[in-house]
Amino acid sequence: MKVNISVDCTPDEARAFLGLPNIAPMQEAAMKQMQANMEKATQSMDPESVMKALFPIRPENLADMQKAFWSQFTKTGG
Repeated sequence: MKVNISVDCTPDEARAFLGLPNIAPMQEAAMKQMQANMEKATQSMDPESVMKALFPIRPENLADMQKAFWSQFTKTGG
């Protein structure tokens, strides 16, 4: 015997039916706080330090990184 049940409802309706809390206001407040913190942090940094934080790989380190990858791929099991 095979039974298929199809429920057509919005996420909000499903959340209310299952008794789950609506956390949208909390998420919005957290995102506003995170945005304020990011804006505050970026105002105190110069663009060069931001780029260094986002992209720590420098051209002189690329050769070392390539050697590390190559050594991992060429290792034999055991």
